[in-house]
Formats: sequence, structure tokens, C-alpha cells
Amino acid sequence: MNAIHRRQFIKQLGLSAASLPFLMGLPSLGLASPARPRQRLIIMFSPNGTIPPAYWPDEAGSDFKLKEIMSPLEAFRDRMLILHGLSNKVRGDGDGHMRGMSCLLTGIELFPGNIQGGSDTPAGWASGISIDQEIRNFFQSKEETRTRFGSIEFGVGVTDRADPWTRMSYAGPNKPVAPISDPYQMYQKLYGQLKDKESLQSVLDDVRDDLKKVRKLISAEDRRLLEDHEALVRQMEKEISEADRQKLRVSPPSLEEGVADQNDNVPRLSRMQIDLLVNSFVNDMARVATLQYTKSVGQARMKWLDVSNGHHELSHEPDKNEEALDKLVRINKWFAGELNYLVQKLAGTPEPGGAGNLLDNTLVVWTNELGKGNSHTLDNIPFLLIGGGFGFQMGRSVKLEKVPHNRLHLALAHAVGHRIETFGKPALCEGGPLSLS
Repeated sequence: MNAIHRRQFIKQLGLSAASLPFLMGLPSLGLASPARPRQRLIIMFSPNGTIPPAYWPDEAGSDFKLKEIMSPLEAFRDRMLILHGLSNKVRGDGDGHMRGMSCLLTGIELFPGNIQGGSDTPAGWASGISIDQEIRNFFQSKEETRTRFGSIEFGVGVTDRADPWTRMSYAGPNKPVAPISDPYQMYQKLYGQLKDKESLQSVLDDVRDDLKKVRKLISAEDRRLLEDHEALVRQMEKEISEADRQKLRVSPPSLEEGVADQNDNVPRLSRMQIDLLVNSFVNDMARVATLQYTKSVGQARMKWLDVSNGHHELSHEPDKNEEALDKLVRINKWFAGELNYLVQKLAGTPEPGGAGNLLDNTLVVWTNELGKGNSHTLDNIPFLLIGGGFGFQMGRSVKLEKVPHNRLHLALAHAVGHRIETFGKPALCEGGPLSLS
């Protein structure tokens, strides 16, 4: 029932508007808002810019042709939305790669810091939350969309080093979220049985009591750190409880054994992580996920493509180096092939308890920290959207003119019902959410 009909109903019965919230949940009155279909978001990242002539379609509108890099995705042409002309306009400390990576999903400046990159000023972590975590928190705030993990962060070939080049997800200012690159570790997180749960629960009880005792003895700054520790304790307790209650719709995938988390195994690691991601969605463990391939300035050597050079090294070669360009096109086309594997798997998986398939209710966003590697430009950042569930008009190539990418993040938030007015740096949200319907 829409707002007009509700007002008529209230007027006819002589009720006050204040009573409406109390009546909304009564099915026999027909006032309850219709349930929103299940919505999911996956953000996939690949680094070091793209090769524009081999990536962007020449045409705008629905009659567009895919270039070489996107050719593996031809079967999903009618389900994709290509956004040319989005720019990361966040400035401040840090080099192009650092701001490209850590401002990609946050849309806000990096804190001052001591991490030196390129010839630019040093910087620290991002000063705000990322859009994947913002939407995660919104979903987790409501009983009908709450899941065990809220979001799951997958990595493929991401190094153990932690810095602004390696993190795109942020739980808040100065709170980077590390992706899990080892699929066996991810499997344990998702499906592992906690051993000696009673003992662990007892330890958490002791820790909680100890933290309370010292609260009055420490400074305000230390209390903030203590609150973070207490939040971690609560999260662990919740995961113990959720793990006991969670009933799997389908069994976990069988993982190939003994695949080391190293460069030459990236193709196998990628498929293992994608299989785990899709399975976690089927089991409704989360409705937001990120899939991060290597990192900004990533030097993966893709020998499976007969490319022995480091990816970042190749991306700095001039446009006239045709051999380097050919290798870079092959590298980016390989990423598109992994994206194709993901969307094919989503499309081939029935929607649990509903009609259609997982892709019908999942939006996949493929992006990059740079528009072009050798220029380090933050203009024309690649943003390719595939799937459904967000109400966007798909099957189009859209050409924009240096629109701040914050406006896309606003559109993602609004599409799930999270009606925030700004995201990231407020000055970059002028014009409101990007109109994609």
C-alpha cells in the first residue's frame, strides 16, 4: 500500500498519523510495505589501469560493441552497464596509486601519514568508510537483511603487506579491512567448526570482565581503543552463536588440496575463491562481498598468459610499445574472463527460496584504481556493472563527463533503500546519486 492509500485509510477511520507505525505490521490491515527482494553486491577489483582503446566501447546507448578486453563477457552484454567518464576527484596526501586504491570505495581523503609513495606526499589510511561496508552496515541494521557475516572480503594474490596500496575496504576512518587471500583460511572462516566452544566462550567472558575493570583507569583515547576491543569480543560471541544456528542450504564446495598462495597458482586460487563466494551467497552468510585481485602497484607475473614481466612494470610502458600493450590487453582480458566465470556461476545458481537465479538479485561491479597505468590518471576509472537486483537500466554503454565517482556510490546506497544524502567527501556529491534507472 502506498503513502496516499495509507493516508486515505487513516482519514477514513479517523485515526491519527502517529498510530501508523504501530499498525504497519498488521497483515490483516494490508498496510505492511511489500518485502524488498533479496539484494546482493559484489565489488571486483583488478589493478594498474586499463588499456582504453581495447576496453571502452566506441558507441553510447544500447547498440554498442565490446572491445577485446571485455569480449569474454559477450554473453552478458544485455545485462551490463558500462560507465565511461567517472573520475576519482579526491585529492590530498598520497600518490595516484595510493589515492586510487584507498579512495576508490571511500571517496574521501587519506589521513596524513608516513607511508611514502612515488614523488608525492606521504599518507596514511583512508579517513572514511567504504561503500561496501556502508551498505553492509545498512543491511546488518535490519533483521530481514541481517546475515552471519554481513560482508566477506576475498583476495587473490594479495600480499601480506598492509598499506594504502593493498586495501580498498574500510570499516571506518583509519580502519582498513584486510581481504583473505588463502582459500583454505576462507573455508575455515565460513565453514570451520569451532573447537572447544565452551572454553572459548569462557575466555571471552573473562576478557569482557577484565575490560570493564580497567575502563575507569585509562584516558579517553585509550577508552576508544578499548571500545574497539570490546566490539571485537561481541563480534566473536555473535559468530559463535550464529555458527550454531546457521543451517547450510547447500554443502561447501570441494577445494583442490595443496594449492599454495603464490603467484603461479593465481588462476586456481581465483576459481577456488569464486566458488567459495558464490556458495556463501547461496547459504546467505553475507549479501556484500569484495573480490580483490592482487593490489595497486601489483607485480603479478602472469606466466599462464606467457607474460613474465611484472604487471605494474608493464603498465608504465609508453603507448608506442606495442609488445607491452599486447601483454596488458591479455592481462586485462584474463581478469574479464574471471569475471565471466563469476557471473556465469551466479547465473547458473537458482535463487534460494525464490524465482530466477543469483545473478538476477546480484550486482557485480568491476573496477580499477586508475584509468590508465602509464599516466596514473584518476579520470575515466573503469566501472563495469553486471547483473540485477538494483533497478538499474542495464544493456547500455553510458558516456559521462568527469563525474565524481562518489555519485555512483550514492546510487548504490539508494538502490538498496539507504537514502543517505552524501557519501565520502560531501563536496563531491553535488548533483546527488547518479541516475541509472
